Amino acid sequence: MVPAAMAVAPAAFSTERPVDHVIDDADVFSRASRGELETRLQDFEQDRLDARLITLRRLDYGYTLNSFGTELLEQWSQPGEAPLMLLLIESQGKRAAIVADDSLQSRLPEALLKSTARTTMAIPLRAGDRYRQASMDGLGRISVVLNGGEDPGPPEETVRTTLPTNIPTQEETQSSNATTWIIVLMVLGTIIPMATWWVFSR
Repeated sequence: MVPAAMAVAPAAFSTERPVDHVIDDADVFSRASRGELETRLQDFEQDRLDARLITLRRLDYGYTLNSFGTELLEQWSQPGEAPLMLLLIESQGKRAAIVADDSLQSRLPEALLKSTARTTMAIPLRAGDRYRQASMDGLGRISVVLNGGEDPGPPEETVRTTLPTNIPTQEETQSSNATTWIIVLMVLGTIIPMATWWVFSR
């Protein structure tokens, strides 16, 4: 493996499937999270597929996550081995992608993989670098479909609303007549004392 700080291409990986199901080159998971995800990925063997999770800090020039995953998929696919499904996360761009062997197309349609990566996984990544949640949510959605359930779809993205404030906006400030009132009060503040002095000094 190349150092995580460097841009990575599929050629940096072994031509044989690694032993570990989680390859955390971007170093975004704690030891506990890696162990939890390793177990979760191994559970997919019951569905007759080999699921792997790969994190990368940044990709080599000319690669997208999908093209990277497709090339790595071809590199690791050997006759007689279980079909592969690769979940990829790029930490620099907070992007995710899922690619799978063509033999899985009937069970894992391309539309499902794209939606899971671009919504189910991407929302937690954008919302605060929640790599573990993004991975578990993606695996959970795919698992439901593999077990014959209806696709739960992407999670609802929380829309942050701005709380009301008493501070006027720039437009409100420009359209107000506060400046006129200040001038009037300043004039009155000057004239009234002078008039009072003049009256009482007579």
